[in-house]
Order: sequence, then structure tokens, then C-alpha cells
Amino acid sequence: MKDEITLAFTGDVMLGRGVNEAVRLNSPDWPWGDMVESLKGADRRFINLECVIAAAGRPWSRTPKTFLFKADPVAVETLKHAGIDFVSLANNHSLDFEDEALVEMLGRLDAAGIARAGAGRDLSEAAKPAFLEAGGRRIGVVSITDNEPVWAAAQGIPGVNYWLVTLGAANFAKVEAMIEDARRQADLVILSAHLGPNMVEEPAPVFRRFARAAVDAGVDIFHGHSAHVFQGIEIYKDKVIIYDAGDFVDDYVVDPILRNDLSFLFLVKVRGRGIAGVELLPTHITDYQVNQAEGALAEHALVRMSALCDRLGTAVERAGGRLYIPVPGKENRRAAKNG
Repeated sequence: MKDEITLAFTGDVMLGRGVNEAVRLNSPDWPWGDMVESLKGADRRFINLECVIAAAGRPWSRTPKTFLFKADPVAVETLKHAGIDFVSLANNHSLDFEDEALVEMLGRLDAAGIARAGAGRDLSEAAKPAFLEAGGRRIGVVSITDNEPVWAAAQGIPGVNYWLVTLGAANFAKVEAMIEDARRQADLVILSAHLGPNMVEEPAPVFRRFARAAVDAGVDIFHGHSAHVFQGIEIYKDKVIIYDAGDFVDDYVVDPILRNDLSFLFLVKVRGRGIAGVELLPTHITDYQVNQAEGALAEHALVRMSALCDRLGTAVERAGGRLYIPVPGKENRRAAKNG
């Protein structure tokens, strides 16, 4: 087993609309800007894919929906260029172009060797964990969303792995069973969760309770996304809760106060089978691509993230243009004793 590995997490990656046009005009690698080296420097990379990738399909029309995102099939090459290993499909855009486009995307991702979870041809497939290998460890990923209940997958019905956020025993048991299934088969478990409203800087109490309950059930890394702005990180029982990773690539209108164009590449360091810490590299979306944030923009993101973490009781260290959150787990204490 490799002593330490790095797992990279991003917020939403939306490759449709303006980003899709930029890829057509430039090249498949356009959306990643100068972040390719940082992404590829990790052992594995995990994103929330905030669009459908397909040639077929017609716009969703069964219920009212304002934003519909679809990228050309070449977007699979975009994912491969950055070495993306896993995409979460449990979100409010995987069925933007109906079942046909979703099913096409599933096939394209499988053909490209990109692991996925959170949506499928039926509930069994949508709820199934994905598994990856990294540094001699088996990693299991479960994906859920509380968005678009009308898209909930069912027996014989394509859709997403929908789950209503409530900790009632019967309801939480469904998520707990998925976590336990992954836990039985993996050394490390990730829950990728597209939960909650947009443009909210701090997690609501119910989401904090849920994330902690997920850790109690066996999750090592909680990877949250949905708000379009980053939220703080909590260390709970030596595990990592990224409440919301914000946006990583998109063409969205930028709120001048909340600055949804700013976020981070979240680099989780795994030592042995424990979490050693989290490194945060600030990012900025501009011209339909992500780049490392610099100057005043980087400072704004670093200061805001530090404050959000502080409110969660999380100690943050500043190292130049990055942040680092140590996790004083038993694996790290053992390494320090021996080193």
C-alpha cells in the first residue's frame, strides 16, 4: 500500500451552454485552464457533473424547469483530459434532456472508463456504489440528491438516486444501507451529496446533522455540492465533511457579493486508511474555464473559507496561497510517534 495518496474533489462541473461553445471554438481541454497539472497531480479525481453529455435527447418538458444543460459528446474527452476518475450524476441536471440522453451518457462514461454513481436505468443502478482503486486502497462512492423528486429512479424507470433530507429512522435507513454496502467492499467510503438550496454560504442545521450521521454510518469523506458557493469544512471524528465545494467550471452569472466564480480544488490527503488533512487551492472561473485564483480574488476566497471553517470549529493553517486543514487522527498520531 502506498503510504499516502491524494484525492482531488471539485464543485460543480457544467460543460454545457457557453462552456460547450468554448470547447467547440478552442479544444476539449479548454475548461480546465491552468488547473490540469494540479488535477493530474492527485491520485484520483472526483467531480459533480452538472450537465448531461449526449448527442440525442429532447429538452425536459414534463414539469417546469428553467435551466437545461447538455454538452456535446466530445465533453467525455474533456473529462479524460483532466484525468477525471469519477462523476456524480445524482443532481438536478442529469435528466435535462430526458431518459434517452441520460442513458446515452451512461454508455459513453462506461466506454471511457469513468466511474459514476447516482443515476441509472433504474433504481438499482442509480443507488449502486462506484468503486475505484488508488494506492492499494479500494474506494467506494455513494451519490445522492434531494433535487428534482420527479426524477427519482424506480423499478424499470431511469432516474437519479433521490433522497429527501430527513433523519427519520425509516428514511435514513435507506442511505445507511447504501453506505454500509460500500463500507463492506471498500477501505475508504465517500458520500457525494447534491443537497440543499442555491447561493447559501453556510449549511443548515439539518444538513450538519445529516453529514455527521453519514460519518457515524461509515463515511470517511462527505463531498457536498449544490449551493454554487463554497461552504466551510468540518472535521468530525477524524473524518472530513466538505459541506459544499461550490462551482469549478461553468458559464453562470456571477453574484458580486457571494462570488460564485470563486472556489477551491479540495485535495484530501489519505495516510494509511485515515485522513491526514485537506489542502485547498483557490480557483477562479473566467472565460468559461477554471484557473488558479490570484491576487485579491485569491485572498478573498482564502479569508472567507478560513472564516467559514472557524465557525464550524475547524482549525485552518495558511501556507502562502493555500490553506491546509490537519486531521489529528490515530493514523497521523501513529506516524508522528514513529517518525
